[in-house]
Order: sequence, then C-alpha cells, then structure tokens
Amino acid sequence: MAVKKTELSKRATDVLRLLKREYPVAICELTHESAFQLLAATILSAQCTDVRVNMVTPALFDSYPTPAKLAKAEVAHVEQLVRSTGFYQTKAKNLVGMASQVMSRFDGEVPREIEDLITLPGVGRKTANVLRSVVFDLPGLPVDTHVGRLSRRLGLTKLEDPVKVEYELNAMLPPPEWGQFSLRLILHGRRVCDAKKPKCEECLLEKLCPSSNLPTKKPVKKSVKKPAKRLGKTVIKKAKKKVAKK
Repeated sequence: MAVKKTELSKRATDVLRLLKREYPVAICELTHESAFQLLAATILSAQCTDVRVNMVTPALFDSYPTPAKLAKAEVAHVEQLVRSTGFYQTKAKNLVGMASQVMSRFDGEVPREIEDLITLPGVGRKTANVLRSVVFDLPGLPVDTHVGRLSRRLGLTKLEDPVKVEYELNAMLPPPEWGQFSLRLILHGRRVCDAKKPKCEECLLEKLCPSSNLPTKKPVKKSVKKPAKRLGKTVIKKAKKKVAKK
C-alpha cells in the first residue's frame, strides 16, 4: 500500500525531531578550516572513511595550503600523499584539476552554486551539497551511503539513485533543515544503524521504523482442547462382538 506524501513528510519531521534530540550539534566529521580544505577532503572521501581522510589531509594541506599551491603541484607527489585513501591516481588528478579550475575560472574562490561546483573535477551533487550546507550555510542535502540506506530503512524512500533520493527528501523538509538532516542521519548510521548489524534495541527511531529487527509482542493464543468424539452405539456393539469372539 502506497504511503501518502503527507504521511512521509510527517515521518521525516518526526525523524528529524528525534535526531535533533540525540545529536544536538550536527557535525561534519571531515576536518577542515576552509571551503577549499573541505572540498579537497570530500573528494578524497569517495570510497574511503572520514577517519582515513583525516589522517591524510594534514600532510596534504601542509604541502598545498591553498588552491594556488595545489594547482601547480606535481600529480605524482599528490598521489604519494593521498595513496592510502584508495583510487589515489584518480583522486590526485582530480585534486590538482579542481584547484586549477578554481584559480582559472573562479579567481581562487570555491564557488557556492551547485551548477558551478559540479563542473569541477571529482565533484558531484553530494560533494557540492556538503560544501553548500557545511561551509556556506546554504540549502543542500548530501546523500551518501548512510543517508540513502537509512532513508530506505525508515520508509522515506524506495529509490536507490542518490540524486532521486535527494529530491524526495528535499520535498519532505524545509530547505534550512536539509544539510543538518543529512549530517544527523550520517552520525546515526555510523553510531547505531549499522549496515549489517543495526542496534535496534538502542535506536530512538525504533518505534517509527518499519525495518526494526525487534520482535513484535503478539498475544499468545491458548490452545483449546477439542472434546473427544463420542462413539456411536453401532461402533460400540461391533467392538463388543469382536471382544466376545476372542
């Protein structure tokens, strides 16, 4: 049975309200001090944990603290610095390309508009929305693996495509809440709603989650013994005759 849009919006609002209670401060766990640093860190975070990215970026930013410096970097050296994040050749190329275009097209300033951000190497809608919501305080709802997974578990969407999920969630919440909703879902996905072993018994969203693994309490039906069938007179007479013959 299809869920009405008004019901989905209410569920999303309830989810946000509870997540705000659990995570009063919605934080981005990628360490950064500027839009440029967050952009670089988010590019590196593809198929990689934030913990690993945060181990790599200090050396990267020491060597290349600005877009101007990174734009002139040797790709091979950047590869060495980001190697442990995986797909390091592509990421190094994208980082240098991103910095070069920030310098040549945007006067050294990271752009704010999604339409501009997604033209940079290594930047898709998720990364663009991270920049908009975290650094620029603009509407943007990044849909990473956690946001997509939890949104489906909570019954807010059935879609798999991140962009389509983004648009569906956007329609359920006011724009100023988009970024913080995403950050809180990510925090909850990392701490409680694990992909393989969700901690439903600890989850504050359990009562409204259609995917909860907790058993439902159903009343146990008492078994009623059926009365034994009474034997007819004919059956009894036949039984007596058999006994008599023996």
